[in-house]
Amino acid sequence: MALRRKAKVTSEFSLAAMTDIMFQILLFFMIALTVVHTDITNKIKVALPQSANTESKEKAIVRIVIDKDYNLFIAQNNERDENLITLEEIEPYLQQVNSENDMYVALYADETLPYSEIIKVLDIANRNEFKLVLATKPYKQ
Repeated sequence: MALRRKAKVTSEFSLAAMTDIMFQILLFFMIALTVVHTDITNKIKVALPQSANTESKEKAIVRIVIDKDYNLFIAQNNERDENLITLEEIEPYLQQVNSENDMYVALYADETLPYSEIIKVLDIANRNEFKLVLATKPYKQ
């Protein structure tokens, strides 16, 4: 009488399938983060002038964007949606938002704009003693 031996169960695990899944998950999150992480300058096409120092020490409370077609947009704090605004409406809006005297305003102006258009916003900030920061992009080396 011949007795059969039990087949041994191997405890090996193939990592090939898990590696594929991890790679796909990594790709998914990389693509998802680039889509989610849109900035205000990506929504409104503004070609910023270049500067050697582009680091801002303070966070802007209010962002004003002027595109190449002279359209003015304004957004407060971390709002994603910008509101179309006229030049005459900027000063009352900033005065309403200003709860303290240390309000920062970041100006994103297209590099093709004449300097006179930028001066109009600078004058409003100067009259109300707001701290104004001009947004730039780094030099391409």
